[in-house]
Amino acid sequence: MIDEVSFDLAPGEVVGLTGQSGAGKSVLVRLLAGLEKPDTGVISTRGQLINSTQSAFRAGLAVIHQQPVLVEHLDVASAIFLGHEVGRGWLGWLSLPNQRHHDTMARQILAQLGLELPSLRTLVRNLSSEQRQMLAIAQVLIRKPQVVIIDEPTPLLRYEYQQTLLELIREWQAQGVAVLFSSQNLDHLFAVSNRILVLRRGRFVFEAATEKTTREEVVRAQIGARDQQHLTPIIWALENYHRASQQAEALRQSQSSLEHDLASQNQLNRQLIGQLDQQVSNLDRANAALQEAQRRLLSEREGERKVLARELHDQVIQDLVSLNYDIDNLRSQIDDPEQASLGLDDLRDNIRQLVSTVRAICGNLRPPTIDSLGVNAAIQSFVRDWSSRSGIEVQLDLDDDLERLPEMLEISAFRMIQEGLSNVRKHAQATKVGISLRTTARRTLLLTIADNGRGLQSEINLAALANAGHYGLLGMSERVALVGGRFRVHNRAGGGLILEIEIPYQPL
Repeated sequence: MIDEVSFDLAPGEVVGLTGQSGAGKSVLVRLLAGLEKPDTGVISTRGQLINSTQSAFRAGLAVIHQQPVLVEHLDVASAIFLGHEVGRGWLGWLSLPNQRHHDTMARQILAQLGLELPSLRTLVRNLSSEQRQMLAIAQVLIRKPQVVIIDEPTPLLRYEYQQTLLELIREWQAQGVAVLFSSQNLDHLFAVSNRILVLRRGRFVFEAATEKTTREEVVRAQIGARDQQHLTPIIWALENYHRASQQAEALRQSQSSLEHDLASQNQLNRQLIGQLDQQVSNLDRANAALQEAQRRLLSEREGERKVLARELHDQVIQDLVSLNYDIDNLRSQIDDPEQASLGLDDLRDNIRQLVSTVRAICGNLRPPTIDSLGVNAAIQSFVRDWSSRSGIEVQLDLDDDLERLPEMLEISAFRMIQEGLSNVRKHAQATKVGISLRTTARRTLLLTIADNGRGLQSEINLAALANAGHYGLLGMSERVALVGGRFRVHNRAGGGLILEIEIPYQPL
Protein backbone atom coordinates (compact mmCIF):
# COMPACT_ATOMS: atom_id res chain seq x y z
CA MET A 1 0.00 0.00 0.00
CA ILE A 2 1.25 3.47 -0.95
CA ASP A 3 0.14 6.54 0.98
CA GLU A 4 0.86 10.22 0.20
CA VAL A 5 3.87 9.53 -2.00
CA SER A 6 5.01 12.43 -4.14
CA PHE A 7 8.27 13.11 -5.95
CA ASP A 8 9.74 14.58 -9.15
CA LEU A 9 12.14 12.95 -11.61
CA ALA A 10 14.12 15.28 -13.86
CA PRO A 11 15.65 14.47 -17.29
CA GLY A 12 19.13 13.05 -16.87
CA GLU A 13 18.55 12.32 -13.16
CA VAL A 14 18.95 8.91 -11.54
CA VAL A 15 16.88 8.53 -8.38
CA GLY A 16 17.58 5.52 -6.18
CA LEU A 17 14.57 3.97 -4.44
CA THR A 18 15.10 1.53 -1.57
CA GLY A 19 13.36 0.01 1.39
CA GLN A 20 12.84 -3.34 3.05
CA SER A 21 10.70 -6.05 1.47
CA GLY A 22 7.07 -5.07 1.77
CA ALA A 23 7.83 -1.35 1.98
CA GLY A 24 5.85 -0.67 -1.22
CA LYS A 25 8.56 -0.33 -3.89
CA SER A 26 7.02 -2.75 -6.37
CA VAL A 27 3.54 -1.28 -5.83
CA LEU A 28 4.92 2.18 -6.63
CA VAL A 29 6.59 0.84 -9.79
CA ARG A 30 3.31 -0.74 -10.93
CA LEU A 31 1.51 2.57 -10.39
CA LEU A 32 4.12 4.49 -12.38
CA ALA A 33 3.98 1.91 -15.17
CA GLY A 34 0.21 2.24 -15.47
CA LEU A 35 -0.41 -1.34 -14.34
CA GLU A 36 -2.46 -0.07 -11.39
CA LYS A 37 -4.44 3.11 -10.87
CA PRO A 38 -4.04 5.31 -7.79
CA ASP A 39 -7.09 6.02 -5.66
CA THR A 40 -6.10 9.69 -5.55
CA GLY A 41 -3.47 11.86 -7.20
CA VAL A 42 -1.98 11.85 -10.72
CA ILE A 43 1.12 10.54 -12.46
CA SER A 44 2.43 12.37 -15.50
CA THR A 45 5.54 12.74 -17.63
CA ARG A 46 6.24 15.70 -19.89
CA GLY A 47 2.64 16.83 -19.44
CA GLN A 48 1.13 13.46 -20.43
CA LEU A 49 -1.10 11.72 -17.89
CA ILE A 50 -0.13 8.12 -17.03
CA ASN A 51 -3.22 6.06 -16.19
CA SER A 52 -2.67 2.86 -18.22
CA THR A 53 0.07 0.78 -19.80
CA GLN A 54 -0.84 2.27 -23.19
CA SER A 55 -0.45 5.85 -21.97
CA ALA A 56 2.87 4.96 -20.32
CA PHE A 57 4.03 3.38 -23.59
CA ARG A 58 3.04 6.45 -25.63
CA ALA A 59 4.77 8.77 -23.15
CA GLY A 60 8.11 6.98 -23.66
CA LEU A 61 8.16 5.23 -20.29
CA ALA A 62 9.86 1.80 -20.08
CA VAL A 63 9.95 -0.62 -17.13
CA ILE A 64 12.44 -3.35 -16.21
CA HIS A 65 10.50 -5.55 -13.80
CA GLN A 66 11.89 -7.68 -10.99
CA GLN A 67 10.53 -10.73 -12.82
CA PRO A 68 10.73 -10.20 -16.61
CA VAL A 69 7.41 -10.01 -18.44
CA LEU A 70 7.91 -11.70 -21.83
CA VAL A 71 5.82 -13.56 -24.42
CA GLU A 72 6.82 -17.19 -24.00
CA HIS A 73 6.16 -18.48 -27.55
CA LEU A 74 8.20 -15.76 -29.35
CA ASP A 75 11.79 -16.23 -30.42
CA VAL A 76 14.58 -13.97 -29.13
CA ALA A 77 14.62 -11.48 -32.02
CA SER A 78 10.80 -11.18 -32.13
CA ALA A 79 10.64 -10.70 -28.34
CA ILE A 80 13.19 -7.86 -28.43
CA PHE A 81 11.24 -5.95 -31.11
CA LEU A 82 7.74 -6.72 -29.80
CA GLY A 83 5.70 -3.54 -30.28
CA HIS A 84 8.53 -1.83 -32.22
CA GLU A 85 8.68 -3.97 -35.36
CA VAL A 86 10.26 -2.47 -38.47
CA GLY A 87 8.10 -3.29 -41.51
CA ARG A 88 8.87 -3.74 -45.20
CA GLY A 89 6.66 -3.67 -48.29
CA TRP A 90 4.01 -1.29 -49.59
CA LEU A 91 0.92 -2.53 -47.76
CA GLY A 92 0.89 0.15 -45.07
CA TRP A 93 -0.20 -1.31 -41.77
CA LEU A 94 -0.19 -4.78 -43.38
CA SER A 95 3.54 -4.62 -44.12
CA LEU A 96 5.54 -7.60 -42.89
CA PRO A 97 8.27 -7.35 -40.21
CA ASN A 98 11.75 -6.90 -41.67
CA GLN A 99 13.33 -10.04 -40.19
CA ARG A 100 16.80 -9.32 -41.57
CA HIS A 101 16.87 -5.88 -39.99
CA HIS A 102 15.54 -7.30 -36.71
CA ASP A 103 18.24 -9.97 -36.62
CA THR A 104 21.03 -7.49 -37.35
CA MET A 105 19.89 -5.07 -34.65
CA ALA A 106 19.25 -7.89 -32.17
CA ARG A 107 22.81 -9.20 -32.61
CA GLN A 108 24.22 -5.71 -32.00
CA ILE A 109 22.20 -5.20 -28.82
CA LEU A 110 22.99 -8.66 -27.44
CA ALA A 111 26.68 -8.03 -28.13
CA GLN A 112 26.41 -4.68 -26.32
CA LEU A 113 24.95 -6.49 -23.32
CA GLY A 114 27.52 -9.31 -23.52
CA LEU A 115 24.69 -11.87 -23.79
CA GLU A 116 25.48 -15.04 -25.76
CA LEU A 117 22.53 -17.17 -26.89
CA PRO A 118 22.44 -20.33 -29.03
CA SER A 119 20.34 -18.66 -31.72
CA LEU A 120 18.05 -15.72 -32.39
CA ARG A 121 15.39 -18.36 -33.13
CA THR A 122 15.58 -19.71 -29.56
CA LEU A 123 12.16 -19.46 -27.90
CA VAL A 124 11.77 -17.30 -24.80
CA ARG A 125 10.39 -20.21 -22.77
CA ASN A 126 13.69 -22.06 -23.22
CA LEU A 127 15.82 -19.27 -21.70
CA SER A 128 17.17 -19.17 -18.14
CA SER A 129 15.93 -16.56 -15.67
CA GLU A 130 19.12 -14.56 -16.14
CA GLN A 131 18.85 -14.65 -19.96
CA ARG A 132 15.20 -13.58 -19.75
CA GLN A 133 16.11 -10.61 -17.55
CA MET A 134 18.81 -9.49 -19.99
CA LEU A 135 16.30 -9.90 -22.85
CA ALA A 136 13.93 -7.54 -20.99
CA ILE A 137 16.77 -5.01 -20.77
CA ALA A 138 17.37 -5.42 -24.53
CA GLN A 139 13.69 -4.53 -25.15
CA VAL A 140 14.22 -1.22 -23.33
CA LEU A 141 17.30 -0.42 -25.45
CA ILE A 142 15.22 -0.86 -28.63
CA ARG A 143 12.56 1.58 -27.38
CA LYS A 144 14.94 4.51 -26.66
CA PRO A 145 12.69 5.68 -23.80
CA GLN A 146 12.49 9.08 -22.08
CA VAL A 147 11.93 7.53 -18.62
CA VAL A 148 13.24 4.17 -17.40
CA ILE A 149 11.88 2.54 -14.23
CA ILE A 150 13.96 -0.34 -12.86
CA ASP A 151 12.47 -2.64 -10.21
CA GLU A 152 15.17 -4.74 -8.45
CA PRO A 153 16.40 -6.79 -11.46
CA THR A 154 19.90 -7.60 -10.14
CA PRO A 155 19.11 -10.70 -7.97
CA LEU A 156 18.69 -12.67 -11.20
CA LEU A 157 21.98 -11.38 -12.68
CA ARG A 158 25.58 -12.40 -12.14
CA TYR A 159 28.19 -9.77 -11.25
CA GLU A 160 29.20 -9.01 -14.88
CA TYR A 161 25.61 -8.36 -15.96
CA GLN A 162 24.99 -6.25 -12.85
CA GLN A 163 27.90 -4.04 -13.89
CA THR A 164 26.52 -3.90 -17.45
CA LEU A 165 23.19 -2.61 -16.12
CA LEU A 166 24.95 0.02 -13.98
CA GLU A 167 26.87 1.19 -17.05
CA LEU A 168 23.61 1.42 -19.03
CA ILE A 169 22.13 3.59 -16.29
CA ARG A 170 25.13 5.93 -16.56
CA GLU A 171 24.66 6.09 -20.34
CA TRP A 172 20.95 6.87 -19.97
CA GLN A 173 21.86 9.60 -17.50
CA ALA A 174 24.32 11.13 -19.99
CA GLN A 175 21.64 11.00 -22.72
CA GLY A 176 19.15 12.93 -20.57
CA VAL A 177 16.94 9.95 -19.77
CA ALA A 178 15.28 10.04 -16.35
CA VAL A 179 15.83 6.84 -14.34
CA LEU A 180 14.10 5.54 -11.20
CA PHE A 181 16.26 2.68 -9.86
CA SER A 182 14.59 0.56 -7.18
CA SER A 183 17.03 -1.75 -5.38
CA GLN A 184 18.05 -3.10 -1.98
CA ASN A 185 21.70 -3.16 -3.12
CA LEU A 186 22.98 0.08 -1.58
CA ASP A 187 26.36 -0.25 -3.32
CA HIS A 188 24.59 -0.05 -6.68
CA LEU A 189 22.46 2.92 -5.62
CA PHE A 190 25.47 4.83 -4.31
CA ALA A 191 27.38 4.04 -7.52
CA VAL A 192 24.90 5.58 -9.99
CA SER A 193 22.19 7.68 -8.30
CA ASN A 194 21.99 11.43 -7.81
CA ARG A 195 19.67 11.14 -4.82
CA ILE A 196 18.14 8.37 -2.75
CA LEU A 197 14.55 7.92 -1.52
CA VAL A 198 13.60 5.45 1.23
CA LEU A 199 10.15 3.87 1.52
CA ARG A 200 8.94 2.37 4.77
CA ARG A 201 5.38 1.08 5.19
CA GLY A 202 4.24 2.82 2.02
CA ARG A 203 5.56 6.29 2.87
CA PHE A 204 8.70 8.22 2.03
CA VAL A 205 10.70 8.53 5.25
CA PHE A 206 14.03 9.76 3.86
CA GLU A 207 15.41 11.73 0.92
CA ALA A 208 18.97 12.98 0.41
CA ALA A 209 21.55 13.70 -2.28
CA THR A 210 23.72 10.61 -2.68
CA GLU A 211 26.96 12.51 -2.08
CA LYS A 212 25.63 13.91 1.19
CA THR A 213 24.46 10.69 2.85
CA THR A 214 25.87 7.33 3.96
CA ARG A 215 24.85 3.69 3.94
CA GLU A 216 24.24 3.90 7.69
CA GLU A 217 21.75 6.77 7.29
CA VAL A 218 19.90 4.92 4.54
CA VAL A 219 19.70 1.66 6.49
CA ARG A 220 18.63 3.54 9.60
CA ALA A 221 15.76 5.02 7.59
CA GLN A 222 14.86 1.60 6.15
CA ILE A 223 14.49 -0.11 9.50
CA GLY A 224 13.67 2.86 11.73
CA ALA A 225 16.71 2.40 14.01
CA ARG A 226 17.59 5.44 16.12
CA ASP A 227 21.10 4.75 17.42
CA GLN A 228 24.32 3.28 16.06
CA GLN A 229 24.53 0.55 18.70
CA HIS A 230 21.44 -1.14 17.32
CA LEU A 231 22.13 -0.15 13.73
CA THR A 232 25.52 -1.88 13.26
CA PRO A 233 24.47 -5.51 13.84
CA ILE A 234 21.33 -5.05 11.79
CA ILE A 235 23.30 -3.74 8.80
CA TRP A 236 25.48 -6.82 9.00
CA ALA A 237 22.50 -9.10 9.41
CA LEU A 238 20.88 -7.65 6.29
CA GLU A 239 24.03 -8.30 4.25
CA ASN A 240 25.39 -11.65 5.48
CA TYR A 241 22.28 -13.53 6.62
CA HIS A 242 19.94 -13.03 3.69
CA ARG A 243 18.39 -16.45 4.04
CA ALA A 244 17.32 -15.71 7.60
CA SER A 245 15.86 -12.40 6.42
CA GLN A 246 13.92 -14.21 3.70
CA GLN A 247 12.51 -16.61 6.27
CA ALA A 248 11.49 -13.73 8.51
CA GLU A 249 9.88 -12.01 5.53
CA ALA A 250 7.97 -15.19 4.68
CA LEU A 251 6.65 -15.25 8.24
CA ARG A 252 5.59 -11.61 7.95
CA GLN A 253 3.76 -12.37 4.72
CA SER A 254 2.03 -15.30 6.42
CA GLN A 255 1.06 -12.98 9.26
CA SER A 256 -0.34 -10.42 6.84
CA SER A 257 -2.33 -13.12 5.05
CA LEU A 258 -3.70 -14.45 8.31
CA GLU A 259 -4.68 -10.97 9.43
CA HIS A 260 -6.57 -10.47 6.18
CA ASP A 261 -8.29 -13.85 6.08
CA LEU A 262 -9.04 -14.22 9.78
CA ALA A 263 -10.11 -10.67 10.60
CA SER A 264 -13.66 -11.82 11.31
CA GLN A 265 -12.71 -15.05 13.11
CA ASN A 266 -12.74 -15.81 16.82
CA GLN A 267 -10.26 -14.92 19.57
CA LEU A 268 -8.26 -18.13 19.09
CA ASN A 269 -7.25 -17.08 15.59
CA ARG A 270 -6.24 -13.66 16.85
CA GLN A 271 -4.02 -15.29 19.46
CA LEU A 272 -2.35 -17.30 16.67
CA ILE A 273 -1.52 -14.09 14.82
CA GLY A 274 -0.05 -12.61 17.99
CA GLN A 275 2.12 -15.68 18.57
CA LEU A 276 3.38 -15.54 14.99
CA ASP A 277 4.27 -11.88 15.40
CA GLN A 278 6.19 -12.70 18.57
CA GLN A 279 8.13 -15.44 16.77
CA VAL A 280 9.12 -13.00 14.01
CA SER A 281 10.31 -10.45 16.59
CA ASN A 282 12.30 -13.11 18.45
CA LEU A 283 13.96 -14.18 15.21
CA ASP A 284 14.95 -10.59 14.42
CA ARG A 285 16.41 -10.03 17.88
CA ALA A 286 18.31 -13.33 17.88
CA ASN A 287 19.69 -12.60 14.42
CA ALA A 288 20.90 -9.13 15.44
CA ALA A 289 22.48 -10.46 18.63
CA LEU A 290 24.29 -13.17 16.69
CA GLN A 291 25.78 -10.67 14.26
CA GLU A 292 26.90 -8.36 17.06
CA ALA A 293 28.61 -11.23 18.88
CA GLN A 294 30.39 -12.34 15.71
CA ARG A 295 31.50 -8.78 14.91
CA ARG A 296 33.02 -8.41 18.37
CA LEU A 297 34.76 -11.78 18.08
CA LEU A 298 36.50 -10.90 14.81
CA SER A 299 37.43 -7.39 15.97
CA GLU A 300 38.86 -8.61 19.28
CA ARG A 301 40.81 -11.40 17.62
CA GLU A 302 42.43 -8.91 15.21
CA GLY A 303 43.29 -6.61 18.12
CA GLU A 304 44.96 -9.46 20.00
CA ARG A 305 47.05 -10.36 16.97
CA LYS A 306 48.21 -6.77 16.65
CA VAL A 307 49.29 -6.55 20.31
CA LEU A 308 51.11 -9.90 20.16
CA ALA A 309 52.97 -8.98 16.97
CA ARG A 310 54.10 -5.66 18.47
CA GLU A 311 55.33 -7.30 21.68
CA LEU A 312 57.27 -10.00 19.83
CA HIS A 313 58.87 -7.50 17.50
CA ASP A 314 59.69 -4.77 20.00
CA GLN A 315 60.82 -6.94 22.91
CA VAL A 316 61.69 -10.53 22.07
CA ILE A 317 63.55 -9.87 18.83
CA GLN A 318 65.45 -6.93 20.31
CA ASP A 319 66.53 -9.09 23.28
CA LEU A 320 67.74 -11.84 20.96
CA VAL A 321 69.73 -9.41 18.83
CA SER A 322 71.33 -7.98 21.97
CA LEU A 323 72.22 -11.49 23.13
CA ASN A 324 73.90 -12.14 19.79
CA TYR A 325 76.11 -9.07 20.27
CA ASP A 326 77.02 -10.28 23.79
CA ILE A 327 78.16 -13.62 22.41
CA ASP A 328 80.43 -11.84 19.91
CA ASN A 329 81.99 -9.82 22.74
CA LEU A 330 82.42 -12.94 24.88
CA ARG A 331 84.22 -14.73 22.09
CA SER A 332 86.77 -11.93 21.68
CA GLN A 333 87.67 -12.23 25.41
CA ILE A 334 88.52 -15.96 25.33
CA ASP A 335 92.31 -16.51 25.37
CA ASP A 336 92.20 -19.81 23.51
CA PRO A 337 88.95 -19.91 21.59
CA GLU A 338 89.69 -22.95 19.43
CA GLN A 339 87.69 -25.41 21.50
CA ALA A 340 84.88 -23.00 22.38
CA SER A 341 84.63 -21.45 18.93
CA LEU A 342 82.54 -24.21 17.36
CA GLY A 343 80.03 -24.19 20.21
CA LEU A 344 79.75 -20.43 20.15
CA ASP A 345 79.26 -20.44 16.36
CA ASP A 346 76.46 -22.98 16.68
CA LEU A 347 74.87 -20.94 19.43
CA ARG A 348 74.99 -17.78 17.37
CA ASP A 349 73.55 -19.55 14.32
CA ASN A 350 70.72 -20.92 16.42
CA ILE A 351 69.91 -17.47 17.76
CA ARG A 352 69.91 -16.01 14.25
CA GLN A 353 67.56 -18.77 13.14
CA LEU A 354 65.35 -18.02 16.13
CA VAL A 355 65.24 -14.33 15.20
CA SER A 356 64.17 -15.26 11.65
CA THR A 357 61.50 -17.59 13.00
CA VAL A 358 60.06 -14.96 15.34
CA ARG A 359 60.06 -12.41 12.50
CA ALA A 360 58.10 -14.88 10.38
CA ILE A 361 55.61 -15.34 13.22
CA CYS A 362 55.17 -11.57 13.43
CA GLY A 363 54.59 -11.39 9.70
CA ASN A 364 51.91 -14.07 9.84
CA LEU A 365 50.19 -12.45 12.81
CA ARG A 366 50.25 -9.00 11.28
CA PRO A 367 52.46 -8.00 8.33
CA PRO A 368 54.45 -4.90 9.40
CA THR A 369 54.46 -3.55 5.84
CA ILE A 370 50.71 -2.83 6.07
CA ASP A 371 51.26 -0.12 8.68
CA SER A 372 54.23 1.45 6.90
CA LEU A 373 53.69 0.87 3.16
CA GLY A 374 50.04 -0.15 2.78
CA VAL A 375 48.13 -3.22 1.70
CA ASN A 376 49.64 -3.48 -1.81
CA ALA A 377 53.17 -3.87 -0.46
CA ALA A 378 52.03 -6.38 2.17
CA ILE A 379 50.23 -8.48 -0.44
CA GLN A 380 53.28 -8.50 -2.75
CA SER A 381 55.60 -9.59 0.06
CA PHE A 382 53.26 -12.31 1.30
CA VAL A 383 52.51 -13.68 -2.18
CA ARG A 384 56.21 -13.96 -3.10
CA ASP A 385 56.88 -16.02 0.04
CA TRP A 386 53.72 -18.13 -0.39
CA SER A 387 54.49 -18.92 -4.04
CA SER A 388 58.05 -19.93 -3.14
CA ARG A 389 56.87 -22.28 -0.38
CA SER A 390 53.90 -23.80 -2.25
CA GLY A 391 55.38 -24.02 -5.76
CA ILE A 392 52.17 -22.47 -7.18
CA GLU A 393 52.58 -19.58 -9.62
CA VAL A 394 50.78 -16.38 -8.63
CA GLN A 395 49.93 -13.50 -10.97
CA LEU A 396 49.16 -10.21 -9.21
CA ASP A 397 47.06 -7.37 -10.61
CA LEU A 398 47.04 -4.59 -8.01
CA ASP A 399 45.66 -1.09 -8.53
CA ASP A 400 48.72 1.18 -8.42
CA ASP A 401 46.52 4.22 -7.77
CA LEU A 402 44.85 2.70 -4.72
CA GLU A 403 45.12 5.13 -1.79
CA ARG A 404 45.54 4.20 1.86
CA LEU A 405 42.36 2.71 3.26
CA PRO A 406 41.01 2.44 6.82
CA GLU A 407 43.07 0.01 8.88
CA MET A 408 40.23 -2.49 9.30
CA LEU A 409 39.63 -2.61 5.54
CA GLU A 410 43.32 -3.07 4.66
CA ILE A 411 43.87 -5.90 7.14
CA SER A 412 40.58 -7.55 6.05
CA ALA A 413 41.62 -7.53 2.38
CA PHE A 414 45.01 -9.01 3.34
CA ARG A 415 43.40 -11.74 5.47
CA MET A 416 40.98 -12.62 2.67
CA ILE A 417 43.93 -13.19 0.33
CA GLN A 418 45.73 -15.25 3.02
CA GLU A 419 42.69 -17.45 3.55
CA GLY A 420 41.94 -17.69 -0.18
CA LEU A 421 45.47 -18.89 -1.00
CA SER A 422 45.35 -21.32 1.91
CA ASN A 423 42.19 -22.86 0.42
CA VAL A 424 43.88 -23.10 -2.99
CA ARG A 425 46.89 -24.92 -1.52
CA LYS A 426 44.77 -27.35 0.52
CA HIS A 427 41.92 -28.16 -1.87
CA ALA A 428 42.26 -26.81 -5.41
CA GLN A 429 45.10 -28.93 -6.88
CA ALA A 430 45.98 -25.82 -8.89
CA THR A 431 49.25 -24.76 -10.56
CA LYS A 432 48.38 -21.08 -11.11
CA VAL A 433 46.47 -18.44 -9.16
CA GLY A 434 45.48 -14.94 -10.25
CA ILE A 435 44.83 -12.22 -7.67
CA SER A 436 43.32 -8.85 -8.59
CA LEU A 437 42.60 -5.93 -6.24
CA ARG A 438 41.17 -2.93 -8.06
CA THR A 439 38.65 -0.13 -7.73
CA THR A 440 35.52 -0.61 -9.85
CA ALA A 441 32.43 1.52 -9.40
CA ARG A 442 32.60 4.61 -7.22
CA ARG A 443 33.84 3.78 -3.70
CA THR A 444 33.97 0.01 -4.35
CA LEU A 445 36.89 -2.46 -4.22
CA LEU A 446 36.80 -5.67 -6.22
CA LEU A 447 39.03 -8.51 -4.95
CA THR A 448 39.23 -11.52 -7.25
CA ILE A 449 41.07 -14.78 -6.56
CA ALA A 450 40.99 -17.25 -9.48
CA ASP A 451 42.78 -20.61 -9.79
CA ASN A 452 43.08 -23.27 -12.50
CA GLY A 453 42.31 -26.18 -10.17
CA ARG A 454 39.47 -28.66 -10.04
CA GLY A 455 36.71 -26.17 -9.15
CA LEU A 456 33.50 -26.98 -7.29
CA GLN A 457 31.89 -30.38 -7.47
CA SER A 458 28.61 -29.05 -6.04
CA GLU A 459 27.09 -25.82 -4.73
CA ILE A 460 28.83 -24.49 -1.61
CA ASN A 461 26.89 -24.78 1.64
CA LEU A 462 28.65 -22.69 4.30
CA ALA A 463 26.69 -24.29 7.13
CA ALA A 464 27.70 -27.78 6.00
CA LEU A 465 31.35 -26.68 5.73
CA ALA A 466 31.25 -25.35 9.29
CA ASN A 467 29.76 -28.59 10.60
CA ALA A 468 32.55 -30.52 8.86
CA GLY A 469 35.25 -28.31 10.40
CA HIS A 470 36.18 -26.45 7.18
CA TYR A 471 36.25 -22.79 8.12
CA GLY A 472 38.23 -21.17 5.27
CA LEU A 473 35.37 -19.94 3.06
CA LEU A 474 33.17 -19.40 6.10
CA GLY A 475 35.81 -17.12 7.66
CA MET A 476 36.13 -15.19 4.40
CA SER A 477 32.36 -14.70 4.18
CA GLU A 478 32.33 -13.39 7.77
CA ARG A 479 35.14 -10.93 7.04
CA VAL A 480 33.33 -9.72 3.94
CA ALA A 481 30.14 -9.17 5.95
CA LEU A 482 32.07 -7.31 8.66
CA VAL A 483 33.21 -4.65 6.17
CA GLY A 484 29.79 -4.47 4.47
CA GLY A 485 30.82 -6.35 1.33
CA ARG A 486 29.48 -9.13 -0.87
CA PHE A 487 30.96 -12.58 -1.45
CA ARG A 488 30.49 -14.86 -4.48
CA VAL A 489 32.11 -18.20 -5.47
CA HIS A 490 31.65 -19.99 -8.79
CA ASN A 491 33.45 -22.21 -11.30
CA ARG A 492 35.52 -20.68 -14.08
CA ALA A 493 34.97 -21.43 -17.74
CA GLY A 494 37.69 -23.90 -18.67
CA GLY A 495 38.22 -25.17 -15.13
CA GLY A 496 39.07 -23.77 -11.74
CA LEU A 497 37.39 -21.60 -9.16
CA ILE A 498 36.90 -17.85 -8.88
CA LEU A 499 36.12 -15.84 -5.73
CA GLU A 500 34.68 -12.35 -6.26
CA ILE A 501 34.46 -9.97 -3.30
CA GLU A 502 32.97 -6.47 -3.52
CA ILE A 503 33.81 -4.08 -0.68
CA PRO A 504 32.44 -0.53 -0.33
CA TYR A 505 35.01 1.89 1.05
CA GLN A 506 35.68 5.53 1.92
CA PRO A 507 39.18 6.89 1.11
CA LEU A 508 41.06 8.34 4.08
